[in-house]
Amino acid sequence: MAMASSPHIPRKAHQISSPSKLTSSEPLQQNTLSTDSSPNSKPTKVPTIRARLSQLCQQGRPDLARHLFESIPKPNTVLWNTIIIGFICNGMPNEALNFYSRMTNSSSKADSYTYSSALKACAETRQLKLGKTIHCQILRSHSSLTRIVSNSLLNMYSNCLNPCFDFLEDDKHGFVKVDLVQRLFVNMRKRNAIAWNTMISWYTKTGRYFEALKLFKTMMNMGIKPTVVSFINVFPAIAGIEDRKSSVVLYGLLLKLGTDYVSDLFAVSSAIFMFSELGDIDTARQVFNLSRERNIEIWNTMIGGYVQNDLYDEALEMFLRVLDSDHISPDTVTFLATLTAVSQLQRLDLGQQLHAYLIKNSMVHCVVISNALISLYSRCNYVGVGFGVFDKMLERDVVSWNTMISAFVQNGLDDEGLMLVYGMQKEGILIDSVTATALLSAASNLKNHRIGKETHAYFFRHGIRFEGMDSYLIDMYAKSGLIDTAKRIFENNCIHSRDLVTWNSMIAGYTQNGQVQQAFTALREMIEQNEVPSSVTLSSVLPSCSPVGGISVGKQLHCFALRHSMDLNVFVGTALLDMYSKCGSINYAERVFDMIQDRNSVTYTTMILGFGQHGLGERALSLFRSMSGFNMKPDAITFVAVLSACSYSNLVDEGLEIFESMEREYRIKPTAEHYCCVVDMLGRAGRVAEAYEFAEKLGDDGNLVGIWGSLLGACRIHGELELGKLVSERLFELEEGNRVAGYHVLMSNIYAEEGMWGNVDTVRQGMREMGYRKQVGCSWIEVGGVTNYFTSKDQKHPHSEAIYAKLDELAMEIKAAGHRRSISGNVDDMLEV
Repeated sequence: MAMASSPHIPRKAHQISSPSKLTSSEPLQQNTLSTDSSPNSKPTKVPTIRARLSQLCQQGRPDLARHLFESIPKPNTVLWNTIIIGFICNGMPNEALNFYSRMTNSSSKADSYTYSSALKACAETRQLKLGKTIHCQILRSHSSLTRIVSNSLLNMYSNCLNPCFDFLEDDKHGFVKVDLVQRLFVNMRKRNAIAWNTMISWYTKTGRYFEALKLFKTMMNMGIKPTVVSFINVFPAIAGIEDRKSSVVLYGLLLKLGTDYVSDLFAVSSAIFMFSELGDIDTARQVFNLSRERNIEIWNTMIGGYVQNDLYDEALEMFLRVLDSDHISPDTVTFLATLTAVSQLQRLDLGQQLHAYLIKNSMVHCVVISNALISLYSRCNYVGVGFGVFDKMLERDVVSWNTMISAFVQNGLDDEGLMLVYGMQKEGILIDSVTATALLSAASNLKNHRIGKETHAYFFRHGIRFEGMDSYLIDMYAKSGLIDTAKRIFENNCIHSRDLVTWNSMIAGYTQNGQVQQAFTALREMIEQNEVPSSVTLSSVLPSCSPVGGISVGKQLHCFALRHSMDLNVFVGTALLDMYSKCGSINYAERVFDMIQDRNSVTYTTMILGFGQHGLGERALSLFRSMSGFNMKPDAITFVAVLSACSYSNLVDEGLEIFESMEREYRIKPTAEHYCCVVDMLGRAGRVAEAYEFAEKLGDDGNLVGIWGSLLGACRIHGELELGKLVSERLFELEEGNRVAGYHVLMSNIYAEEGMWGNVDTVRQGMREMGYRKQVGCSWIEVGGVTNYFTSKDQKHPHSEAIYAKLDELAMEIKAAGHRRSISGNVDDMLEV
């Protein structure tokens, strides 16, 4: 905002100039005062006092100016104005308001410059209530609203009103909401460029970008020449409405207006921001290169633009140039943008170097910097180091807590995340929407409906609502096994607000809980309500085709993906090849894999797993080895897939070599799943004793049900009775293993194969006493687009007689070929009772 210029106090950027014309012919007091603290100073007249006040303020010596002012018996309006604006120019707006209050209680009368200065101080300190009081004083004084006062009122309200919440107020009748800034602007009789700029800025701040651009064009059409500030304010509005054409036109206009415009540092920074937000990073870089002078704000905007457009390496290159510069020093904003780039690249080495630099330069205790470091270490899977940063913070805000809680949850440390939420509440920090989403995610991951319900109740008690809350709740209840509760939320809470995310959560919930038909029904309802399924929808519903052998439904979904150009999406493509693999169509799966252009490690893992399940171990190994050629790093799940493939195809030596390479070459520590794969691989190949030795060498890491259960299955297949007894003892010592009926059945089958029926009876009796029942198996096959289900001794199928007759015929052919029927099948039938 601008005021009339003062010949004594220089104008500063974004500060008002002197509120009084010091050449005014207004009569001054004729008494004389000393302007120097020296006892030998000579007396001077009032005009000289006014000049001396201005000089002291200009020199940055407001305390001496105050001392001089206090020695004046009866200062007049001009002197009051001089000291008030002096305090504002020296960054002391509260002191300026204090002197304004003293002036209103004195005999001096406030004028336009007084009100303008006081309103400027209110704008800087965001004191809306006091600003409104001054506005009322202006109205009660019956002074005409001069342009300088009107501009100051615009500036005060646009700075003090919250652009997100309270800029709309009731009119005097209480009937409608009005925008105070807009009303002041409309009621101004004469508007200069300052008023137009303030209004454009206000529209931009309140997110009314179209109105901001329209007002800029109206100003131009009325013959008012835009200032540099006009462009600074309108460029973000153009970015907000993504108007590429206007961005080029208005930046061209800025260039035409000359050097003063195009070389203004704020205008350069605003233009770089606009083009970066529009995704036109090349033009943003051209603007940067054309700038003859660059301050740290321009460098920060350029670095932030690269980060905004996912060009993280370029952002780091710009940061290094800042470090190499002798004239520019990086600030907090520089490091925030750079840490974001390093975090996205997961460059732990660079992150640690930056952390060391920040410690060395005493910047690490800045809250926002610490928050960025926590986020960086979390993305690099060094959550422990991130917690070390959090623990050493001298001051924490809600973002600090949320960042650390989210880091724990995202890294699978859900219990630690929940404990930190309790610590956050003990510190008196209120839970917000970010905390809430982390809480619900933790409850979902833990499948802990108690925590989920408590969180839901907390939301209800405190009236917490946030965007996407219903979908988070549906996801949490579905993953916790309470699909009916999830369905109630979907049907009751979301009846008028079902969006794509909510539908996806409900469909995924049905799929996760094995309610396949409900998932397909929800998909049909979604389409009927004109909600177009997304790639996430298809990725959620495609897994439902596999359990029911519904390849025909899967093909329909594939056709839908083709029609909507979603088949090349990596997530849809991965779900499709998984569906085809599990439905037995490995050739279709491979075709889908070949068509996916942007493959990730999940895509490779799914295809390797598919090859393995179809006994194509060599092809699985070939695909695994090809990953390095595409700069694709396998993860822990990839190794589970390739070890399983080796197990199914009896490629034991190759599998053992891959297992050994996990830590040696890929720095991946084997887990229980990998150990189980090795034991299963050795067991299937008949190397049961070797599998037993491997499990024994694992020590405490080998005390897992899956390992010993897999080994017991190998003992049954290869008739290793004595070893089976040892394995079963170890297995049943584990509480979880003792509770699984299938393992007791396995041991019973081993005894039956050896004809040890007394032992079989003992096992069966023990199962009855413990209340165990063998779970009935289920098979299915799709014929003519219809899926047929069968369980043991099933007689429900309309063609059961013909089916069993065919089975008997096959059994006779097997017997005639010299094969012996396994007795374990009969034992399994008996154990189902």
